[in-house]
Amino acid sequence: MLGPSESSRYKISIVLPAFNEEANIERAMTSATLAAERLCGDHEILVVDDGSVDATAKLVEAASATDPRIKLLKHDGNKGYGEALRTGFTAAKMDLVFFTDSDNQFDLNELEAFLPFSDRVDVVAGFRVRRNDPWLRVLIGLSWNRLVRLAFYVPVRDIDCAFKLFRREVFDELDLESVGAMVNTELMVKIGRSGNSIVELGVSHYPRVGGSPRGAHPKVIFRAFYELVRMRGRLKDLGPGLALDHMLPTTEL
Repeated sequence: MLGPSESSRYKISIVLPAFNEEANIERAMTSATLAAERLCGDHEILVVDDGSVDATAKLVEAASATDPRIKLLKHDGNKGYGEALRTGFTAAKMDLVFFTDSDNQFDLNELEAFLPFSDRVDVVAGFRVRRNDPWLRVLIGLSWNRLVRLAFYVPVRDIDCAFKLFRREVFDELDLESVGAMVNTELMVKIGRSGNSIVELGVSHYPRVGGSPRGAHPKVIFRAFYELVRMRGRLKDLGPGLALDHMLPTTEL
């Protein structure tokens, strides 16, 4: 457990991409705030509303009115998951940048195990020890992981796990082009070839209890395959970099 003097060293930007998450966003902001207050000396929570048509943005605005550390970054329309992450990464001001989804499928208290590694490596990537999603989403996820591994060298086992911590300077020279679900692959492929060091830690994953997932939506899948084909020519010639890929067993959870 991090002591007060140790946790005070960490300053973190928490990026929460959100699309029609009115059922989840208040809990997501509260969980992020409580974890950051306990584990870090300073923080900001950047909620990127990707063109929601429900009350997501209004709920974030209300929270921001009482806590200025919560900030709303709003897209005029639904631009895609990749664009939401890029907006959040660009706006982040703290030394560390962490992102997770707004659907409350992760326990942000598990950041406690991630933070000490950020003193030694550039990226701490989570992998879901046991994925708690409907069978179709699990099947699509496994198939996608296998496909991108055939197409690229990817330095992590769970490419799309939305529980990743970065040192902010990682993004200084990282140009993300994907606008959809391909963004996690592009992100990790480019980081893996940049010489940045990476460590993986197992994280818990919980069922979604509110809102509707979009990962299995035909539009999302089509966009991901389109971007995979488009990006393959740009990424395939990038050979494996100097990244240190520590693969920790699930007993390290």
